Amino acid sequence: MADHQKFLATARRVITQEADALTILADGLSESFGEAVALLLNAKGRVIVSGMGKSGHIARKIAATFASTGTPAHFVHPAEASHGDLGMMTRGDVVLVLSNSGETPELADLVAYTRRFGIPMIGVASRPESTLLQRADVAIVLPALKEACGTGVVPTTSTTMTLALGDALAVALMEHRDFTPENFREFHPGGKLGAQLSKVSDLMHVDSTVPLVAAETPMSEALLEISQKGFGVVGVVDRDKRLIGIVTDGDLRRHMAGLLDHTAGEVMTAHPATVAPAALAEEAVAMMNAKKITCLFAVDPNGDGKVSGFLHIHDCLRAGIV
Repeated sequence: MADHQKFLATARRVITQEADALTILADGLSESFGEAVALLLNAKGRVIVSGMGKSGHIARKIAATFASTGTPAHFVHPAEASHGDLGMMTRGDVVLVLSNSGETPELADLVAYTRRFGIPMIGVASRPESTLLQRADVAIVLPALKEACGTGVVPTTSTTMTLALGDALAVALMEHRDFTPENFREFHPGGKLGAQLSKVSDLMHVDSTVPLVAAETPMSEALLEISQKGFGVVGVVDRDKRLIGIVTDGDLRRHMAGLLDHTAGEVMTAHPATVAPAALAEEAVAMMNAKKITCLFAVDPNGDGKVSGFLHIHDCLRAGIV
């Protein structure tokens, strides 16, 4: 029978050892980290990330993180580089090479190519005297710590440190560039993440689909607009097309006696809650939840109070936000 407690003890030992390694890595970072960030920021081309084996898997993730956070990057496999993919690197690029030992033979051609054509290279390895770090323009030394596998041969602690270092580089670049959630969404339009970062303007109804009537509109016509648009409400605008109120089912109940003798301006609730088209849709959902309402008119704060669109909670549900 499997010994679950033994498995848990192993898991805790591995995670604790790797967590301790990250603390040592953070404490040991030197000026070379800042030099690496500056080199990446000044790249006129792309960041080429490379590594072999487990370092290659980490390199792919780092390249993907760079690319999705505003730093153009891609992964180049060192073995494929020796068979034509060296042409993917050009002057203006910066190369980030990962190798725990710093002596990975498959990297030799790639490293030599960067030296021959003056392409700046950042090396990441655990041995300062290694060939990779000796030839690099910027050398980042990883702490030479034991792997967490117990045998000392399976890349575990070393790959965790390298992955965290890549994240640190990416975040440093993001913060310098003031990379925002809106920028992030441009690279992540799909899935749950894309939905969470959707703007109101991405989901709202516009133009003739927005339920609107003038303040002087008889309620008989306002009711027709509510029915035709199918949202259960209608916005009320003044003669300059600025939103001044909203007619909801609650307003209809409060004016049930003699409702058809009134105009929309007489029945409406003045100064309704609105949202900016540029706001995140999640912000709109939070506002609707807080106010216990199901819709918001989108009003551009720089548009003199004119309606830009209309957002219903169902639009957010369909987008997967709620």
